[in-house]
This record gives sequence, structure tokens and C-alpha cells, in this order.
Amino acid sequence: MSDQNFRAILTGSFSTPCKDNPTGAMIEAAWESDGTNARYVNCDVKPENLASAVAGAKAMEWVGFNCSMPHKVSVIQHLDGVTDAAKLIGAVNCVSISDGKLTGDNTDGKGFLESLKSVTDPAGKRVLLLGAGGAARAIAVELGLAGAASVAIASRDVSKAEEIAKLLAENTKSSASALPWDGDIDVPEGIEILINATPVGLGDAEAMPDVNVETLGGVEIVADVIFNPPKTRLLRTAAKKGCTTLDGLGMLVNQGVIGVEQWMGKKPDAQVMAEKLKEIFGA
Repeated sequence: MSDQNFRAILTGSFSTPCKDNPTGAMIEAAWESDGTNARYVNCDVKPENLASAVAGAKAMEWVGFNCSMPHKVSVIQHLDGVTDAAKLIGAVNCVSISDGKLTGDNTDGKGFLESLKSVTDPAGKRVLLLGAGGAARAIAVELGLAGAASVAIASRDVSKAEEIAKLLAENTKSSASALPWDGDIDVPEGIEILINATPVGLGDAEAMPDVNVETLGGVEIVADVIFNPPKTRLLRTAAKKGCTTLDGLGMLVNQGVIGVEQWMGKKPDAQVMAEKLKEIFGA
């Protein structure tokens, strides 16, 4: 009996609401497949309880946790440090705990970039990014760091797009610009990659961001951060126009892989994780 270990490695997620988050099911499927004794606990944590939740994870010697809405910015004040990328983005969604020290990173953009690289290298490419929220900001930073030639950010609130463009101009070699988004946006000529980084389409297979579909024809790749449903109306429309499409499942899988590797020093099986998501969403 002495060589048996009944203590599971603990990880999880803090967000509210949390019931629709499939990350735990995806990661635990990988652990089950390779016999790793670990648990991912999906926790509904209200804003007023975030400090207690973080302290609890540290006290119980969790190896790390994810943070989703609405905690990606507020969690930073409870950490000992953040990575350079997270500092640029101004938000954290993955925290590693080592020797009692909490370090925040942002894997939103990294996860998307890994997924994008399965179809193209963004270096030297011209990109149109729809949205200027947290996911868009993270993706824009990683595109800039990866050497995209240009990143145009379209937003209803053009000041938010201008803020991201300024961030890229000051911290990367990519040229960046802000576009006002009023009504159906025309995809500018020369754009090679179009990315929907808005929540439009989440849980609604018929919802679509306001894009002039007649201007999609010249775009090489159309990507969506939405993972449920995987085949959004934007992607279905783009495919009919001859574009290569990229759904949000790859981004979610890669975020999970990066997080687990940071927490535990080894990569989980991405294929098992992807298959679990496909099973969940019937993709």
C-alpha cells in the first residue's frame, strides 16, 4: 500500500456563470486517457469571492487554474507576477502556482495562434480582426508578435480599436489601424485573414457578425473564435465563397494544452481533447 498515491493533482477554473464551460471535460478526458491522477474543478466564483477563491487554490496547493469572465483583469491584483504577453494584453486567463507563487499568463491569443498555424503562418499576412474586446486584444498582440504585416481592428467603439492599434504599433513591428464598424463592414481589398473575435454566433447557429459577404471572396482564411456551434454561419458563408475556414475548437484545445503544460510540465493529448469537444458539440 505504501507506494500508492491517492492524492490528485488539482486544477480548475474560476468564472461566473460557468456551467457552459467545456474546458474541464476536455482536459479530464486527456488525463483519463493517459492515466494522470488529476482533477479540473469548474467553479462558479462571484466577483466578491475571487480573492478567497485564489487564496483557497493556493492553500490547497493547486498547481494552477484558469480565469474566465468576469475575472480576467481583476485577478491580476491577487497574483505575484504576470508574463510579458499578459502585461501587454492587460488580462490573465491562466495562472500557474509554483512554490506558493502565482504567475498569470494569457493563453487566448496563444491558443488561437497555434490553431491558425495549422492552416497558415501569419507572418507577413494582412489581417482584419472583428471586435476589440479581451479576445481580440489577446489575438492582436500575438499576431503582432508573430510578425503579421498589418492588423486592422474593426469595432463599434472605434476608441477601443484605436487602443489596440496603438498597443501593436508601440510593441510590435506590425502596422496597425482602427476601423469604424457601422452596419455591414466591407472587407478591405488585400486582406488575407479575417478573424471574428466577437461573441456573435455563440450558441446561435444563425447569428452572424455584420459583414458584407460579397467582399469575402478575396479572403484566403476566415477564422472564428466561437466554438459552440463550431460551424458558425460566418464560416458556412465563407466556405461557400471559397475561403478556407477555421473554427474555434482548435483555439480552445490549444489553450488547454498550453495551460496544462504550464501547470504540470507535460502536454496532454490534444487529439483526445479535440475528440471530446466534437462529442460534446456533435461536430
